[in-house]
Amino acid sequence: MSRLQRWWLDLNSSLWFVPALMVLGAVLAAYGLVHLDDSSTLGREWERRHPLIFGAGVSGARGMLSAIAGSMITVAGLIFSLTLSTLAQVASQFTSRLLRNFMRDRSNQVVMGSFVSIFVYCLLVLRTIRDGDEVNFVPGIAVAFGLVLALVSIGMLIFFIHHIATSIQAANVIAGVAEETQVAIGRLFPKKLGDDATPAEEAALAATHALRWRPVAAQESGYVQGINNDELLAFARETNAVVRMELALGSFVTRGTALVSVASYADGQPLTLDAAIATRLNECYLIGNQRTLDQDVAFGVRQLVDIALKSLSPGVSDLSRAVTCLDWLGDVLALLAERHLGDPLRAEEGRVRVIALAPAFASYLATAFDQIRANAANDLAIYLRILAALGTVAGHTRRADYRQALRQQADLVLEAAESHIEVEYELAQVRERHQAVGKALVD
Repeated sequence: MSRLQRWWLDLNSSLWFVPALMVLGAVLAAYGLVHLDDSSTLGREWERRHPLIFGAGVSGARGMLSAIAGSMITVAGLIFSLTLSTLAQVASQFTSRLLRNFMRDRSNQVVMGSFVSIFVYCLLVLRTIRDGDEVNFVPGIAVAFGLVLALVSIGMLIFFIHHIATSIQAANVIAGVAEETQVAIGRLFPKKLGDDATPAEEAALAATHALRWRPVAAQESGYVQGINNDELLAFARETNAVVRMELALGSFVTRGTALVSVASYADGQPLTLDAAIATRLNECYLIGNQRTLDQDVAFGVRQLVDIALKSLSPGVSDLSRAVTCLDWLGDVLALLAERHLGDPLRAEEGRVRVIALAPAFASYLATAFDQIRANAANDLAIYLRILAALGTVAGHTRRADYRQALRQQADLVLEAAESHIEVEYELAQVRERHQAVGKALVD
């Protein structure tokens, strides 16, 4: 992902960008319709044929546009207040990590932009209405269009209230995060950074281990939001070197610590790590103040886990919400289990060029279930749901390493349940579900 792509994604996820475009559209529409009325006989012809629609007169047109503009800015203030209160509720009831999801909700952006742009449109048309001894000018088409926009805004307000009411429901919030994570999985896996290394290429790389790996320091602090894989590969090819990633997506990097390390092949020219090269390698990394889901699938899993942990906290204690999170975590991990997550050694033209920090399926499982399991205490439903999710994931993969990770998680769940649950009847249910998972991993 390039910095331009990152900038565009940030722009699209802001609350102001779409409303600003809509205001610009309102300015152009006002100018175009007023100009149409002023430069042609079309407006006067329509006014003559349909006086009830276009024959408002000077005072009537001014009064109507003033009323529409005043009501639009009032409702726009209400919309902004509802949006802010919704964001506060989401942060307190779910997790503050979800605020970005709500801010880039296109429906919210369009509704806010609609009321502000109608207000601007009415003001611009209002100032063109003229009366006097010599000439009266009322842009009939533009005034009528303002009335149409006012009627449309009523539907927009009703839609916004409905959208807010449904978007903050726990089931919809959780499903939205899971679906966004699944989209990211489909986009990123499989995602090639060169080709998987062959045994011969791995043997050639072993010779470079005798060389000194030279670190390249990060030039800024923050979270790794994206990595330009193509540019890293191009740099390694041009310099006949090997680039080793030191930080994975979602990791926090401190300025001055190693971002990547570089080693040259023995048959090539030694690489001099000057300021230009350090800057070029730093530009391959997008670093910001927060994690994002665009390239960081683990962040989507983390959001679901945060909601589940919030639900299990004594202050909230919403078991059904935590169970819903586990259901969707199973669905996300089932999709991941079907994907090849990539080999750490990435080769091109017969040589290893990049040593990537390939995500491990076991780490995704640990992120998804470790903290929830640790906070389940003696809650039978949580243990059963984790085992059910593991059983679902087991049916989506035949890879031995994936299945070993699933078996380890199932054993940890059983161990935790036996440590916390004292009722034998409940323990029997956990053991039965554990056996079912084991059977699914063998089949």
